[in-house]
Amino acid sequence: MTEEETRRKRQARFERLAHVVVEPLHRYLLRRAGADMAEDVLSETMLVLWRRIDDVPGPGAGSDPEPDANPDRSPSPDEVLPWCYGVARGCLANARRADGRRLRLVERLIRTQQRPPTGAADHSDHSDLHAALGALGALDREVVQLWAWEELAPRQIAEVTGLTSNAVSIRLHRAKRKLAAQLGRKDAERPGHKRDEGRSSQ
Repeated sequence: MTEEETRRKRQARFERLAHVVVEPLHRYLLRRAGADMAEDVLSETMLVLWRRIDDVPGPGAGSDPEPDANPDRSPSPDEVLPWCYGVARGCLANARRADGRRLRLVERLIRTQQRPPTGAADHSDHSDLHAALGALGALDREVVQLWAWEELAPRQIAEVTGLTSNAVSIRLHRAKRKLAAQLGRKDAERPGHKRDEGRSSQ
C-alpha cells in the first residue's frame, strides 16, 4: 500500500469514527464541564483520536489481532465509545489542570493584595511591585507571574498560555527588563538593599 493510500484509508476511518462518536462525546463533556470548555476539549479529543486512529478499536484497527472481515464498515458505538470516552476524560483532566493553574494564580494574587502589611517598608515594596506589574500588558504580566509565582519554566508557561517556548522566553526577558527599570529607582533609594535576580529564564 502506498503512502497516499494509507493516508486516504486513515482519513476514511477517522471520518467514520467521527460520525459515530462526536455527538456522544459532546454530551459526555457537557455533563462534566461548561459549554466553552466542552467545545475546546471535544476539539482536543478529536485531534488525539486522529493522531491515534490506528489504536482506536473497531473495524480497521491497526492493532486488531483478528482483522475485521469488512474493515471499511462504520464502527458500532459499543466498539469505540468506551475507548474514546477514556481519551476525552484525559483531555478534560488536562484542561482542568491548566484552568486550575490559572485559578491558583488569580487566588494568589488576590491573597497577596489582601494580606495585611507587616511594616511600612513591606507595604511600600508591595505597592511598587503591583504598580510595576500593572504597567505590563496582560499577557506579559501573566507570563511573569507564572514564572515568578508558579515557578514554571518557559516550556511549561507555553503550555499554559498557548505561546511557543521561544515567544515565552522573549516576552519574559523583555518584561523583566521593564520591571527592573521601574523598580530600579526604588531599589536605589534603599541603602543596603540588593536585588535578587531570581531564577534563570532558560
